[in-house]
Amino acid sequence: MAGSIFVRRDGAVAWVTLSHPGKFNAMSRAMWVSLKSVFEDLDGDSGLRCIVVQGEGGHFCAGGDIAEYPGFRFDAQQLQTFHEAEVWGGLQAMLDCDVPIVAHIQGNCMGAGVEIASCCDLRLASTQARFGAPIARLGFPMAPREAALVARAVGDATARAMLLAAEVFDAQHMRAQGFLLRTLPDTELADHVHALVQRMAGLAPQAARMNKQTFRALNGPQAPVEYAQVAIKNIANKMSEAYAYADSPEHREGIQAFLDKRPPNF
Repeated sequence: MAGSIFVRRDGAVAWVTLSHPGKFNAMSRAMWVSLKSVFEDLDGDSGLRCIVVQGEGGHFCAGGDIAEYPGFRFDAQQLQTFHEAEVWGGLQAMLDCDVPIVAHIQGNCMGAGVEIASCCDLRLASTQARFGAPIARLGFPMAPREAALVARAVGDATARAMLLAAEVFDAQHMRAQGFLLRTLPDTELADHVHALVQRMAGLAPQAARMNKQTFRALNGPQAPVEYAQVAIKNIANKMSEAYAYADSPEHREGIQAFLDKRPPNF
């Protein structure tokens, strides 16, 4: 099963659910493509006042579906297409959406989960939620535009710890960094999310959309894109392109070790 993204409409609120049973809602390639189309459709819905993004089964999103990786990650062109067209296509659709987006975060919020949450306007999480991007264990870096997006949302120090030290943080740390609006026990989280989105749905929709456009103009995707362009240029000075590591032994070993359920030998 490649995973799915479900949308449920409840009045002026849309509930977007990431679903990949047995994989803590890890994002497959099909799910990234679906994420783009879902948010493009929602952005065009004039009757919508708020969107909630959540995961199924007590987890938000555990990252990418690593079982798919051997099929494309070791070819630089396919790897670039994956990150720049599929992943960034989904994230950009969220960033471009004028409807306010709330993240309802439980359990694992790793890698792709942190990226998706970073595209949301307000984030509420369970006190038991865990956040990180330990892809250094898999032998590859975070793509430049994705890293810029995450660093802006979680803070530079936390992003560096996630990517350079494979650190995983609790909800209290992420709230202290300003990433989370509130942290609540699992038993209270859903009620608080529901109350928040109902309040938001009762406010002026045109003002909300204009506010999002203003935030985007001030510090939205432009800054991460500029950051990424510089990063890509710097990488290109040392390598032929940002994804030239695709066929590297380290990249292959990291992913194979994960699939073999053994420690990597870097």
